[in-house]
Amino acid sequence: MIRNFLTWKHLVNDFFLALVYGVVQGITEFLPVSSSGHLALIPYFTGRTDPGVFFDLAMHVGTALAVMVAFRKKLALLISQSFKIYDHQKSPFARNFWIATGSTIVLAFVFKDFASSFGRNPHVIAFNLIVFGALMWACDRFGKSGTNLEREANFYKAFLIGLTQAIAVFPGVSRSGITLSSSRIMGLSRVDAGSFSFLLSLPIIIGGFAYKCLEIISSDSHLVFDLQAALIGMGTAFIVGLITIKFFMSLLGRFGLGVYFWYRLILAIIVLNFKNMG
Repeated sequence: MIRNFLTWKHLVNDFFLALVYGVVQGITEFLPVSSSGHLALIPYFTGRTDPGVFFDLAMHVGTALAVMVAFRKKLALLISQSFKIYDHQKSPFARNFWIATGSTIVLAFVFKDFASSFGRNPHVIAFNLIVFGALMWACDRFGKSGTNLEREANFYKAFLIGLTQAIAVFPGVSRSGITLSSSRIMGLSRVDAGSFSFLLSLPIIIGGFAYKCLEIISSDSHLVFDLQAALIGMGTAFIVGLITIKFFMSLLGRFGLGVYFWYRLILAIIVLNFKNMG
């Protein structure tokens, strides 16, 4: 009886923790506050074992599905243009998108091993929260509008936005934050920067998940992974993500990104002082 109770309690705790991961991912993926940083900090605050990068990627798949639903019209345009990408006049959006994606993939491979180990250190996350939060505020504050990557192909701007996205393999940087920052500096409006940033996440998330699966299958190591918990978290991230996208995009055009810097700063201070608070 005691064993059954302990088993039930363990399942409830895992279910609740999976919900927490899903809610955190669904909210923070679409706010420039670093979803990977928040996911990596959950074990730090709860004392639970870090489920690892693969579990984090499962949460990201949930929010990737939310992006597909929320931006289905832009996604359809992107897919249709991708079939005629060699026509410079008829495929500006697709050309910019795949140029940015390609530059991200190349640089992300350089950083990935270092980021998976050293990058998940709470102090590194706190540092990234502050530094890249300040950079985001400055880019939004001084960025100008005038570029539209859906209507005009621009290799230089798309390439640089893609390079900055690769830096987000380090938790605490924020993929949406760094791409919003670079997009604003490159002349995109806040709303255009937001939609381009969210769509850019799709090949990176899906590709990263597939790569990790192949890496695990080809290795001799055994994966310690709770599939049920991952599916619960993924579903939660999808639902919460849809709500967050609608909320964030409605506010993005009216307000700047400065408020997110203050949140990042406060979180970084809490992280740096958490052990001392206990």
